[in-house]
Amino acid sequence: MPFRQRTVTVKQLPENLHGNQQRIFCRELEMAFNLEKPAVVIDCSQVRHMDNVVIHLLLCCLEEALKRNGDVRLSGVSPEAHENLARTRVDRLFRIFDTTEMAVESFQRRTAFIPSSVAAVPSEHAA
Repeated sequence: MPFRQRTVTVKQLPENLHGNQQRIFCRELEMAFNLEKPAVVIDCSQVRHMDNVVIHLLLCCLEEALKRNGDVRLSGVSPEAHENLARTRVDRLFRIFDTTEMAVESFQRRTAFIPSSVAAVPSEHAA
């Protein structure tokens, strides 16, 4: 049985995302979120500082994808932006990659993700 590759939408996050730019960004992603199991990569390479507006937007994107059994992954997150994501603990909600190519490829791989907390729980049926 041949494996069909998922369609992955890549969207560049603008450096400044306020007012009208935020609405345009969301409107452009709307088509991607209308698919079953949307796969979205948001390229954050132009963003140096992630303020609350940007973090809220990323969370809204993730929420829309999860409603349809999909996912949003981030790429190119600067050290400063990653620090803001970590400070707010939002970094735990996203898979973050160095490059857009790596993030897109991660959607194509057929690997199971088991959180370490689940893997460490002993089975009741273990010998």
